Amino acid sequence: MKLLLFDIDGTLILTGGAATRAVNRAFNKIYGIDKAMDGIRPEGKTDPAILREIFHKRIGGDLLADELNIVFNEYVLFLREEVANSHGYTIMPGIKNLIQALSKRKDVLLGIATGNIEEGANIKLERAGLNSYFKFGGFGSDSEDREELIRIAIERGKKLLNQDKRVDEKVFVIGDTPLDIIHGRAAGARTVAVATGSYSVSDLEKYEPYFLFENFLDFEGVLKIF
Repeated sequence: MKLLLFDIDGTLILTGGAATRAVNRAFNKIYGIDKAMDGIRPEGKTDPAILREIFHKRIGGDLLADELNIVFNEYVLFLREEVANSHGYTIMPGIKNLIQALSKRKDVLLGIATGNIEEGANIKLERAGLNSYFKFGGFGSDSEDREELIRIAIERGKKLLNQDKRVDEKVFVIGDTPLDIIHGRAAGARTVAVATGSYSVSDLEKYEPYFLFENFLDFEGVLKIF
């Protein structure tokens, strides 16, 4: 059995800026700060880390746990609205066919490994009709550290499979950023990089992923690596 852990933003879907707009609205409502995300690069980072970076840059100091929860509560409300109304929301090339084909295989269990908090991840995937395909995951709400949330996802997958640690040899992390490659490898997974996000094939190949694709349009070819 293989565990396949997919990143979300830039790998499965793009929200067309919905998450950025939701964060901006949350910070504006709570702190009166306009365009809080300006100058912040979110690619590959966890949601808590992004909010802490914004807070440090715009306000100074650290964002305490209680404040973090307040921001996330507002963010989720705005995110649901922004995703529903986003004209730029896109399912990445080949993803529907790839996920549908993988879901029919008896030797594969599909999961998520994302920096999104779990509720935010569900909102983002719901519009694409992808939620039902993923039975488990590791999220930014589990850990601010991407390697740790990948390890959490692996452990959850093992519990579903009721298998021992030997399943580690059959874990794949699929993502579109260098951090997916770096932390996926550190967690003991084979890394599959796809250049459908903010990084090109040449950008990603420097980090030596196990497999590298420009996109997943040739989903039948991608299926062969798993």
